[in-house]
Amino acid sequence: MKKLVILFTFFVFSTQIFAQNADINLLKNINVNRNKSLDPMFRLITNSVSPLSIAVPAGLITNAFIQKDSISKSNAVIVSSSMILSGIISTTLKHTINRTRPFVTYPFIEKESSGGSASFPSGHTSSAFALATSVSIIYPKWYVVAPSFLWAGAVGYSRMHLGVHYPSDVFAGAVVGSGSAYLSYKLNQWYFKRWLSKKRSKNQ
Repeated sequence: MKKLVILFTFFVFSTQIFAQNADINLLKNINVNRNKSLDPMFRLITNSVSPLSIAVPAGLITNAFIQKDSISKSNAVIVSSSMILSGIISTTLKHTINRTRPFVTYPFIEKESSGGSASFPSGHTSSAFALATSVSIIYPKWYVVAPSFLWAGAVGYSRMHLGVHYPSDVFAGAVVGSGSAYLSYKLNQWYFKRWLSKKRSKNQ
């Protein structure tokens, strides 16, 4: 039994070292060997997250007040709740895991953007994927889906290019963001069906 515990501990420790090495090696290839002339473009992409995360939900909420129909209200709720849920989960994980930023642990990583809080997961990436996924759910057209996820993917890549996140931070952020959007959509569907069922019951 003791040998099994030692073997398991060694396996977990070795796996973590391998994963960390793969993580920093990939980041090194992206950040240190980057085309520095693209830095301004990736800063612009990174900085687009905050205004779009506010403008899109605000626009949908305004449209819902104008249109006053259930579809517009549902769309506004899905996108807004996706952004809120994504933010809550990301912030909770950041404070719980408290991973140090790569440029702090590895001085050869060049920091070219803001990044002060904990590293895991990437908040920018989670917000971008929450927005892209929720918008794609409510407007499932290729000309909405393709640009949305292209932008979200570019945001994730920009965080590595600019040296403020590990690849695993970005991957986790994409999962959190997309998962938050899907969960918000399913909860909204469940609530709407329940509300519709109660309404029909009262009318009978």
